[in-house]
Amino acid sequence: MKENANAAVNGARIRVIVVDDHPVVRNGLAGVIAQQPELELVAEGGNGRQAVALFREHRPDVVLMDLRMPDMDGVSAILEIRSEFPDARILALTTYEGDVDIHRALEAGARGYLIKDMLLTDVLTAIRAVHRGERVIPPAVAVRLAEFTPRTDLSAREVEVLRLVARGLSNRDVASIIGRTDETVKVHLKNIFAKLGVADRTEAVTLAISRGIFHLD
Repeated sequence: MKENANAAVNGARIRVIVVDDHPVVRNGLAGVIAQQPELELVAEGGNGRQAVALFREHRPDVVLMDLRMPDMDGVSAILEIRSEFPDARILALTTYEGDVDIHRALEAGARGYLIKDMLLTDVLTAIRAVHRGERVIPPAVAVRLAEFTPRTDLSAREVEVLRLVARGLSNRDVASIIGRTDETVKVHLKNIFAKLGVADRTEAVTLAISRGIFHLD
C-alpha cells in the first residue's frame, strides 16, 4: 500500500474499486469515477466476498464499500481486508444514518462514512481525501455521532429480544423463542428501555431502527 500512497505524487491515477449489491448505484458510481482523469475504476463487486477477493487481486488505492450486502456484509469485508492489509483505505457507503451503523464501520477500519444520497461530487472529493490519508466524516454524520455519544450498547441478547418485539411478538412469544421465562423477557425490556432512554416497546423499536441497532429486512 505504500506504493499506492505515493500514486498522486508520481502522477499515477487513484485506483478505485466499487462494491455495492445494487447495480444502479454501482453503475452510477462507476460511471462518474470513469469520467475523472485522475481516477481509475479497476473493478466492481456485488458482495463482501467479492470485495475481499477483488482487493487481493487489484490492491486498489481506495474502496467504496456498501455496508448492507448479501453473502458477506460490508463491515465483515472491511474487517477481513484490514486484517490482511492494515493500510487499506475504505469508504463505507450506505443509505443508513444510524450512529450504530457509523460506529460499526469506523471501528472495523473504514476511513470514512458516506450516505448514498450525497452528491456524487462529494463522493469524488471523499475518494481523493481518503487517498491523501485523511478521514472523511460529513457534517450530517458527525452530528449523528455526537447526538448519541457516549454510547450504551445493547447486549446481543437484548438486540435479539428487541428484534422479536419489532415483529409484534408478545413477551410470552419472545420468551418461548429464546428459551427463557416471561419475567426474564421483562427484565431484558426494562434494561433496553433504560439504555435507550425510552418509555415503551414502540419507542424502543423506533429508536433502535433509526440508530441502526438493527434493520428490518
